[in-house]
Amino acid sequence: MNRTVRGGLAIASTIALLASVVACGDDGGSGGAGRGAVPGVTDTEIVVGTHMPLTGPASAGYSKIAPATKAYFDYVNANGGVHGRKITYKIMDDGYNPANTQQVVRQLVLQDKVFAVLNGLGTPTHTGVLDFLKSNRVPDLFVASGSRSWDQPDKYPGTFGFNPDYTVEGKILANHVKTTLPGKKVCFLGQDDDFGRDSLAGVEQVLGAGTVAVKQTYVTSNTNVAPQIGAFKAASCQVVILATVPGFTALSIGTAARLGFKPQWLVSNVGADHPTLAKQLGAAAGLLEGMVGGNYLPMQNDAANPWIQLFTKVNKEHNGDAPFDGNIVYGMSVGYLFVQALQVAGQDLTRESLLKAVAKGGFQGPGLAPLRFSDSDHSGYGGERLTRVSGGTQAYFGPTYETDEGDGPVREYSAPAVTPPANGIPTAS
Repeated sequence: MNRTVRGGLAIASTIALLASVVACGDDGGSGGAGRGAVPGVTDTEIVVGTHMPLTGPASAGYSKIAPATKAYFDYVNANGGVHGRKITYKIMDDGYNPANTQQVVRQLVLQDKVFAVLNGLGTPTHTGVLDFLKSNRVPDLFVASGSRSWDQPDKYPGTFGFNPDYTVEGKILANHVKTTLPGKKVCFLGQDDDFGRDSLAGVEQVLGAGTVAVKQTYVTSNTNVAPQIGAFKAASCQVVILATVPGFTALSIGTAARLGFKPQWLVSNVGADHPTLAKQLGAAAGLLEGMVGGNYLPMQNDAANPWIQLFTKVNKEHNGDAPFDGNIVYGMSVGYLFVQALQVAGQDLTRESLLKAVAKGGFQGPGLAPLRFSDSDHSGYGGERLTRVSGGTQAYFGPTYETDEGDGPVREYSAPAVTPPANGIPTAS
């Protein structure tokens, strides 16, 4: 803003500035007349934003998430919105670069005045904006990462996760090794941040400290993983657990093939979507045969599943009928959960009422595992089910498991799945 001060203009500008400060400082009302203004909320609109890797090293697959969420919002908007308000979703590309993330999140909050940040993606990227979002009292919901950093209700009361945390996932993957691949030499490749570290912690919690023969890390700025894979081959690793984003899952498996190395792959849910990996590998997609992964949402190829039927319909009507994969299922599942939270928050929508609605918990939706939201638990889904690629198709096998971040057991979770409402839109009840 041009803040040049001249005569009466100075007085007018000062009055306008004071009015805006008072309005922004009162976060206790709805967008209705006679109530304090809530950033991003009017009588007819709710503006939320996100940061996503639409380009860069993590864009493979992940670039489809936010458009799928927006497509679900467009579907809800076409059916009347939430309490009469339509959702506007501002999607900002950060290229999976933490410096870019800080820039675009500041724009969303300070310029676009978003009501909340939804499903910001990435452990290294989102970590850098936690304090900024907290200081600006912006709800930070359903972070697209399994870092345990999101589950700090005392330090970050406005932040909630979505993915199963990586330690929970590491325990579940390691439990599969312990029960079905006993005695095999296990090695680990993880991203050089909380993603890799938390996953490894879960693996070692189940298998025991010192049982992972070779531990390697990667950084997304270096696409040469031959040294890491070469170390696994030299050590005669039989099982390799990958805490990798899709591009680096494909790089690892492709590099191993070139080196003549064929272990059993176990892959984090965030890097195990078969359609995404097959697209990355192209003619070499057969290398994915036998890959074991984790997931906690309906399988993208399960045409009989009512959630997949709903999301396929939304994808055709509002997402240009994009090639359907797990990233689209994920994005629409996030959208469904956010609409649930808005419904519970009620007509008099405030940032505080939204956070109270999420902390209240009790949400049910597409997930196979339980959502763990409460005042004292801001993590997301609490478990996973294992998948395997067989005959070029990814499918679930075995039960769904749940566990904690500590020394609790990995146990079966048997609650029945729920089905979506007839119109595909959640209600407050």
